[in-house]
Amino acid sequence: MTHQAINLRSKLALFSEHWSPRVIAEMNDYQFKLAKVQGEFVWHSHADTDEVFIVLDGQMTLEFKDGAIPLAAGEMYVVPRGVEHRPVAARECCILLVEPRGVVNTGDAGGAYTAENDVWV
Repeated sequence: MTHQAINLRSKLALFSEHWSPRVIAEMNDYQFKLAKVQGEFVWHSHADTDEVFIVLDGQMTLEFKDGAIPLAAGEMYVVPRGVEHRPVAARECCILLVEPRGVVNTGDAGGAYTAENDVWV
């Protein structure tokens, strides 16, 4: 086994696509995914799991039908399972997502923003 730290900046430099999470590690059945986001994502929910958003660089807002949570670098929020939400970022924002393996990024909404799952970087 090789022991090596995962450098988040180096991993982020390996891709430029927005709304296309890339897996960087797994812990049990959970994946840690880096993503670059910009603009408005689709309204969606995940019926079977919570979803963790950790902002690494930039700013974003998690919109809900009844409010919004602004997030800046160094902040995180856990979206509870079943809660409809939409990530929005005026400028490019780099985030770390933590969610179970196999979770589709667009949840129940599907559509053009649905990214290929289980893509490692």
